[in-house]
Amino acid sequence: MTSPQQPPEPHGHAHGHSHGSGHDSDPSHGHGHASGHGPGPSHGHSHSHGPAAPVSRHLRKVIAAVLIPFATAVVVGLVVLWPGGTPAHERTGVGFDRQTEQGKVVSVEQVDCRTVNAAQVPPTGDTSTPEGREAVNAQQGECEKATIEVTSGPEKGRTFVEIVQPDAPRQLHEGQGVVVAYAPDAPRDLQYSVTDVNRKLPMAVLAGIFALAVVVVGRMRGVMALVALVASFLVLTFFILPAILQGSNPLVVAVVGSSAIMLIALYMCHGLSARTSVAVLGTLISLLLTGLLGSLFIGWASLSGNTDDYTGLIHGLYPEIDMSGLLLAGIIIGSLGVLDDVTVTQTSAVWELHQADPRMGPRGLYRAGIRIGRDHIASVVNTLVLAYAGAALPLLLLFSIAQSSMGTVANSELIAEEIVRTLVGSIGLVASVPITTALAALVVSADRADADDRPGNGGRKATAVRGGRRRRAK
Repeated sequence: MTSPQQPPEPHGHAHGHSHGSGHDSDPSHGHGHASGHGPGPSHGHSHSHGPAAPVSRHLRKVIAAVLIPFATAVVVGLVVLWPGGTPAHERTGVGFDRQTEQGKVVSVEQVDCRTVNAAQVPPTGDTSTPEGREAVNAQQGECEKATIEVTSGPEKGRTFVEIVQPDAPRQLHEGQGVVVAYAPDAPRDLQYSVTDVNRKLPMAVLAGIFALAVVVVGRMRGVMALVALVASFLVLTFFILPAILQGSNPLVVAVVGSSAIMLIALYMCHGLSARTSVAVLGTLISLLLTGLLGSLFIGWASLSGNTDDYTGLIHGLYPEIDMSGLLLAGIIIGSLGVLDDVTVTQTSAVWELHQADPRMGPRGLYRAGIRIGRDHIASVVNTLVLAYAGAALPLLLLFSIAQSSMGTVANSELIAEEIVRTLVGSIGLVASVPITTALAALVVSADRADADDRPGNGGRKATAVRGGRRRRAK
């Protein structure tokens, strides 16, 4: 990077060559060269490698005074709320609450649907309903008679027959892996049935491609990001979900678990530095704002959180779980991933702006950083809305078929829940930009670059070039 031309010095010749390293838990290397000849213009260039230059010891102490108590509180929360495991219960045999085994399609043959009684026409002969039309089509078509072999569990090797109707959304083929449901209390011939197909191989290949792409592009940062991703899933699987099932307050569990994920992911991916600490603080404040808004509007809009078969099953199995609290916990956890992206980007932008022009004060840094943040907000908010709309697309199609008005659609609890989730998360996301930008601008501009804070300088005061003159840092 070439510095702007400086005013000439009246006399003298100065030549400096220095190597310095400074780190805030992350090593960095800097190389500078400057020369000036009499009345001619001076020229300087610098090269920097790795993370941003470290801040002063004073600021590191201030940041540590805030983050160490926060991290301690998160650890205490994990210890106090840590579950002993998912509580046991008797299976209901409904939905996901079924005992399942692995199976394989041994053979498939075409048979006349009438010979296997795959469907029956209503006694009235009414075919005006979808059920009646499907029954007629099934009787007139060709069904598949699949022989399934159970490949896991105590009855490994047992076979059973599955009839697949011609209009079934899932067709079977020979050699295909399937998931079979087991109902021990049913008659022997009806104990096993195909409930899904085995998708482990394509999903594993896709995960491998994703991991390879992250490592190839991100290199060591990509590796650490994958490690942080695994750690996040471990916290979710072994802490958040079992703790909620054991009856702990879902909001408290979500706050503690999300904070743990945030600390692990950010510091693991971006290093133990002041810049990362500012991003952590910005994320924390934005999460608290998201939680407060979510709690207010979930109560005001009377959202129960029990809107579909899955939440109804959870409420039936564990009636002590606060479903509205579970909805709020989902909003907080869902907002965390996007907040991390925005806060880290804004903090890095402010840090780079300060390195490009150390003379910029906090107001100038904030104005420049917020201009970057506005572009980020415009794209990310649109991404959030479209992501939720895409997930609810089948439901929106049903409302469209019913020719419901927009007001009616928005007022239904199922859609209102998604609207509140989207808007609360988006407000927290938008607020994170000015919050994080202001924090980063204040921290980096208040830095006192004391030489004795950085190793290798022998305790001497470093000089800083400002306005073409070298002054001692204060």
